[in-house]
Amino acid sequence: MTKDKERKELENKLMEMPELEGNLKDEYRNMSKKELLDTIDDLKMQLDSEHKRMNDINTFQAHENEVYLRGTDEYGKDFTVCFDSYNFLEWITLDNIKYIKKQLTKYIKQL
Repeated sequence: MTKDKERKELENKLMEMPELEGNLKDEYRNMSKKELLDTIDDLKMQLDSEHKRMNDINTFQAHENEVYLRGTDEYGKDFTVCFDSYNFLEWITLDNIKYIKKQLTKYIKQL
């Protein structure tokens, strides 16, 4: 499938999304062709991605029963991960931290 055809199909899907009714749909209609294509490309990357990578963690917060890590993803966009506090502590043990350090050390030595 050609890139233009993919963009056109994604543009059609975007315009059919129910949450785009009303003002939001008008917002997309008022975009320039380049802005719309950039938006479609961003949405396509999100849809195609089976996982996200947090490249830069810049905020940590623990509140009530949740732990938040905020930073930017592989595309430079803001990205937040929210964990259940109990589950987070259950997995981030001292043994797991030691394992992470060991794997990182091996990686650094290979550079």
